Amino acid sequence: MTRQLSDQEWLAQLEVQSRKKQESFINGIAAKLNRPRVKEKPDHPYRGAPDFWHDFSWPLDQRIHQFKVHFEAAGGSVVHLADLEEAKRFIVATARELKASTMLRQYQDILAQLDLEDALPDIDISVWNDIRETDYRFKAAEADIGIVLADYAAAYTGSMVVLSSKDTGRVVSLLPAVLMAIIPAERLKTRLGEILVDFDAAGGENLPAGIHFISGPSRSADIENDLTIGVHGPGIVYALLVDHL
Repeated sequence: MTRQLSDQEWLAQLEVQSRKKQESFINGIAAKLNRPRVKEKPDHPYRGAPDFWHDFSWPLDQRIHQFKVHFEAAGGSVVHLADLEEAKRFIVATARELKASTMLRQYQDILAQLDLEDALPDIDISVWNDIRETDYRFKAAEADIGIVLADYAAAYTGSMVVLSSKDTGRVVSLLPAVLMAIIPAERLKTRLGEILVDFDAAGGENLPAGIHFISGPSRSADIENDLTIGVHGPGIVYALLVDHL
């Protein structure tokens, strides 16, 4: 009488069979390439970016130029402004040009200084978590324009970084049809590595709930490479580089 295998024995048997098939498959590839299989882990004497990359840095004017080139190549728009007053005038003019009726901004002191509520009295402007009982996810989904303050930006990749917290909900940058991000020029770095090192230093327990890298409008493509803009996020993105806050 044949003994029935236990579940553990049956799984172990399948594991052995799978390993044999894997071994045969890889040996066949090595034979066709006419070279022996590599069975030892190769040495990695260098870890992370090389020293010359850590030292690589652009002056501010070149950072601004390269950020504009790379961000706009991905379909976004970059506007270089002198101060918050110029940023306010641009936002007001663009909101009117787009005929926006709703707007949502982060709960940030710098954004409050724009005083958009008085400048755009005909637009319904909400502030993320200003009223804690309100579910701002719905307001974000309905908003024509979302306004955020970028925490960082990288010129080499044309990316801006927006962190989420209780006052800076991630959906403010993800759900409105149009995104306007104010980037203080002092936060514009040359490389992403200059930004990521801060997250490493903070440690896992101190990381924000979300770290969002934004390089232009939302872009989606299907298996046939048909590109669609704005399906999973804002279809229009403005990066407002501000010299003086």
